[in-house]
Amino acid sequence: MTGYLALSWADLAAASLFLLLNAVLSIRLQLGLERQLMVSAARMVVQLLMIGLVLKLVFASVSPWLTLGLALIMVLFAGREVRARQSRPLAGPWGYTLGAGAMVAAGAIVTVSALIGAIGADPWWHPQYALPLFGMVLGNVMTGVSLGLETFLGAATRERDGIEARLLLGMDRGEAMRPQVQRAMRAGLTPIVNAMAATGVVSLPGMMTGQILSGVDPQEAVKYQLLIMFLLAGASGLGVLGAVLGAARRLTDARHRLRLDRLAPEPR
Repeated sequence: MTGYLALSWADLAAASLFLLLNAVLSIRLQLGLERQLMVSAARMVVQLLMIGLVLKLVFASVSPWLTLGLALIMVLFAGREVRARQSRPLAGPWGYTLGAGAMVAAGAIVTVSALIGAIGADPWWHPQYALPLFGMVLGNVMTGVSLGLETFLGAATRERDGIEARLLLGMDRGEAMRPQVQRAMRAGLTPIVNAMAATGVVSLPGMMTGQILSGVDPQEAVKYQLLIMFLLAGASGLGVLGAVLGAARRLTDARHRLRLDRLAPEPR
């Protein structure tokens, strides 16, 4: 069987019954998650319907400026999510711009390279190819950057005495904070490493599944999924590296002193 399998609103309503089942279980088990489930589901529906309409207009216009504008909006929201997931982020604009900057740099490098090279889109900024690919890359980099920054900033706070002791022994700031940087890098890269290890054995990724359901030959779907996984791994590595090293640089000064005063105040 080949061809696109269209979904009706009745099909979606039937699938949502499993979500309602989770809400009922939350009520029966007194988990207190039923409101969050319903609100999150409602937000998801509204957001996806809105982005579907926006993408339809952007795809029809084929404007590089609209494509760039939508990509920037995606980065702004991703930067906000990264900062919100940190218990004690960097103070001031650094708490937002560091994560967003690392994501946009890694995402742009990898996405543009793939569009010009492997995919060969014409023009390379065509929204039909650029925006979905950039969205996938950005989402995965966001997870890695969030985990990397949270791990590093938390470790720097907890292990302040050890870092300052190494600085007093004559180590420069790079050497003194190397254990924390290495730990943060491992934490940030763990999700993509786990995803690659499980892909094809434990799970079939969403993109590959969607292509197969729409009638694409499985071998072609595999090629595209491999391309995407390679891009995600590369972008995650670049993004986490940039964010963690940037945070390490910000938490020290030119005199090789630890500057935890540059972190936001602890939540009360």
